[in-house]
Amino acid sequence: MAKFHAPVIQDNPSGWGPCAVPDKFKDMPYQPFSKGDRLGKVADWTGATYQDKRYTNKYSSQFGGGSHYAYFHEEDETSFQLVDTAKTQKTAYQRNRMRNMTQFNMQTLPKSAKQKERDRMRLQKKFQKQFGVRQKWDQKSQLKPRDSSVEVRSDWEVKEEMDFPRLMKMRYMEVADPTDIECCGALECYDKAFDRITTRNEKQLRSIKRIFHTVTTTDDPVIRKLAKTQGNVFATDAILATLMCCTRSVNSWDIIVQRVGNKLFFDKRDNSDFDLLTVSETANEPPQDEGNSFNSPRNLAMEATYINHNFSQQCLRVGAERHKFPNPNPFVEEDMDKSEVASVAYRYRRWKLGEDIDLIVRCEHDGVMTGANGEVSFINIKTLNEWDSRHCNGVDWRQKLDSQRGAVLATELKNNSYKLARWTCCALLAGSEYLKLGYVSRYHVKDSARHVVLGTQQFKPNEFASQINLSMENAWGILRCQVIRVYSLPDGTFSSDEDEEEEEEEEDEEEEGEIEGVTAPHLYSKESE
Repeated sequence: MAKFHAPVIQDNPSGWGPCAVPDKFKDMPYQPFSKGDRLGKVADWTGATYQDKRYTNKYSSQFGGGSHYAYFHEEDETSFQLVDTAKTQKTAYQRNRMRNMTQFNMQTLPKSAKQKERDRMRLQKKFQKQFGVRQKWDQKSQLKPRDSSVEVRSDWEVKEEMDFPRLMKMRYMEVADPTDIECCGALECYDKAFDRITTRNEKQLRSIKRIFHTVTTTDDPVIRKLAKTQGNVFATDAILATLMCCTRSVNSWDIIVQRVGNKLFFDKRDNSDFDLLTVSETANEPPQDEGNSFNSPRNLAMEATYINHNFSQQCLRVGAERHKFPNPNPFVEEDMDKSEVASVAYRYRRWKLGEDIDLIVRCEHDGVMTGANGEVSFINIKTLNEWDSRHCNGVDWRQKLDSQRGAVLATELKNNSYKLARWTCCALLAGSEYLKLGYVSRYHVKDSARHVVLGTQQFKPNEFASQINLSMENAWGILRCQVIRVYSLPDGTFSSDEDEEEEEEEEDEEEEGEIEGVTAPHLYSKESE
């Protein structure tokens, strides 16, 4: 009689399926598979059987080949050492092989093709010499970290971090027209002969020794006088433009906000690089040279500032009658020669920003233009400079400026977006009718001391702001947010180095706190040590 032997049933109380591997499969590697995999070669251990790209993944498993069948060499070869480390000397035939092959190929070419081949080889050598140290075209160079403008101390307390996406969404639409409180200084007239300069009749940039005053907010005697009777937030146009356009910035910068009672003073740090003009700051590959190189970021910034100062005075009619405002320049002493002072006028303007924010700003004009009927237009004069067209995806100004000025300006908008936005914002705050841009290039690409003027261009600030996508509603929203945030912070105590502390105590003993913004998104509070 037939017998039925019941198989051994493995009970799995915590799940389903077998609990242990059968004895006959115990030492065999397991290769996972899917029922949807196509069947290819039976013994395909490498996965490289099919050289055609169309069939590379056709028969491969969705779980991959796995490392079960990989070969590992287990013998220890670390004790072996190569005895002969001398460089293998090539024979004369091997050294001249490529040259002989090139000569042979040249002999087989016709005469016209030989000349083309020589030109191609010459260009190839030139390219290798010029770009040999660079990486491949599809590999971007490693950007070096940028230095911080101020050292953040351990006793500073972070009050808030504001990211750029949040700042870009801010809007304030209810900004009324400003009122002029006081106007000071005198302006020279713009020389319209500079509008006719082209690359064919370039003009040499002269060094004009004049005094430029870059006085911070709390050192301004007019603001000190106005702070006693009106306003509760005080700043200069350069400081406000830095804050308003902070979402375009790349380099580090810092602004000091001093709170005296219920008044806020936006200041720049003493002996800082705040007034230096950056060069190619927003480019994909900004200048990376270090040390004493004339193309290092700091040397380029000093060169750009030097060019901007000289061009803004050279393009004016020196010696002609100046357009004078009711009050004299507040930073010029009585015994100082007025001709040694740069042509500049200061307009102190007042804005109401709601929430009891009464803003007073010192704005600047660089010159005046007279129309056909004698009407006067105030202008701001700024300068774009070319340092090396081979860097930062630049275009050669001497070849393109006259015929393709739009392409030159578009490249500058890409490489210097933050600087151009600041200039436009300053012109809008001052109420200037025009913004004059000068195009200045080096006399030679390796000579940073001699420059030539290649052309000028004129814009209306409102139209130029829309062209560079600068929203003043967003700019006012960013500023108002910063002011309200600082007002909401509790009062602190101010502490600095000994010399500065003595000066601050002499200036004002009522100072209650100081708050710093580092690279725009951070607000720090200094605590007393």
